[in-house]
Amino acid sequence: MIDLDPAPRPQSLMLTFFGVHVLGRDVALSSGSVIEIFERVGVTEEAVRSTLTRMVNRGLLTRHRQGRKMYFALTQRAVSVLQDGHDRVWSTGAVNRHWRGQWTLVGFSLPEAWRRQRHDLRSRLTWGGFGPLQNGLWVAPGEPDVAALLGDLDLDAHLRVFRGTVLQPTEVAQVVESAFDTEAIAAGYRAFLERWSGPASEPDDPLRRQLLLHTDWLELVRRDPHLPAEHLPADWPAIRAEELFRTIARQVAAAAGQEAARLMDTTTTG
Repeated sequence: MIDLDPAPRPQSLMLTFFGVHVLGRDVALSSGSVIEIFERVGVTEEAVRSTLTRMVNRGLLTRHRQGRKMYFALTQRAVSVLQDGHDRVWSTGAVNRHWRGQWTLVGFSLPEAWRRQRHDLRSRLTWGGFGPLQNGLWVAPGEPDVAALLGDLDLDAHLRVFRGTVLQPTEVAQVVESAFDTEAIAAGYRAFLERWSGPASEPDDPLRRQLLLHTDWLELVRRDPHLPAEHLPADWPAIRAEELFRTIARQVAAAAGQEAARLMDTTTTG
């Protein structure tokens, strides 16, 4: 049995399940089947119901009643979030081997009283792979779509966005060291390797293992700014961690899919 420290939040686990087993399908999932599925990862019925309600309130799920049953379907916002996660896991990957020397910079200056807006902006920048280069100036490798990342925050008048390359006397290593905590990022991957290396405990539930594995991995890659591999240590642990994730994901996929299909009570929404 895999013990995660800290244990993943119910919403993270739920997004994992919807991303793996619902994304791309025009279906809604009954609350009863959600409760049964998440019981196996230690999430109580009360926690499932409160999480479903919060996800509805946050615009991630919509309710659909059929008789005495309540079903939950993904909103377009949730589809975008889950598709982004899918792309980061299976397309972008954990190791940036195709960096072309470009950096994107976002400068901002917000009134002191705008604490919530500053928090939201910094959280969104971190999500998008940015790190703080200096006060009010954040940087990310590559060419992230800043308009899509920050457009709904209504802060355009307070932002300045640039794209360019590092020039002497500045070194890329200085940018990486200043803006990103590479030791913390590496420690996260090493902890993943420690948790998931070796044989699974027996007996092991493939659906439970899949949910914990994907949630754990997605938390890591979403915190990873995708720094250029050429400017990281040769033994960067993300390389081995990604290989391990993909190996285990393939091993459990078929059995977990069969178990999910058995448990899912769905209705069409399209």
